[in-house]
Amino acid sequence: MAFLQLHNNFGSKNQERLITFVENFPPSIPLAVEIRNGKWLEDPTFSSEIFQLFERHRITNVLVDTAGRRDLLHMRLTNPAVFIRYVGANDPMMDRRRLDGWMERLKLWVGLKLLEVNFFVHQNLEMESPVLAAYFIERLNHEFGLGLNPPKLLF
Repeated sequence: MAFLQLHNNFGSKNQERLITFVENFPPSIPLAVEIRNGKWLEDPTFSSEIFQLFERHRITNVLVDTAGRRDLLHMRLTNPAVFIRYVGANDPMMDRRRLDGWMERLKLWVGLKLLEVNFFVHQNLEMESPVLAAYFIERLNHEFGLGLNPPKLLF
């Protein structure tokens, strides 16, 4: 899935540019779009228009989970795929609790016919990111009977 992360200053004044992009993006390529400017989500009518645009074009709306920034964390899915960008807080215990919460939500969504999960784990001190990713992959393997390979840790 291609991942388009809009810049923080790409606000609602750019709505027409986003509409034009989405309407002209090749439908054969799966796309996830992350809106990073919180003002897009403040107006329910406006955000509804964007979500409907994504639904019509089968664009995946990126869910952002950043510790300390909850203005972009919403649970609006626009198709049977989810793309979650998880930003760790460099607190191993808290990060694992947050990931455990995502595991519970994913179990619920899979039960409701979610077909695809894209989960991007990172944080500002990237040395811990592979450790968090390995933890989450091991949980996914256990909960869903998968055989995903966790990253090989160098330390």
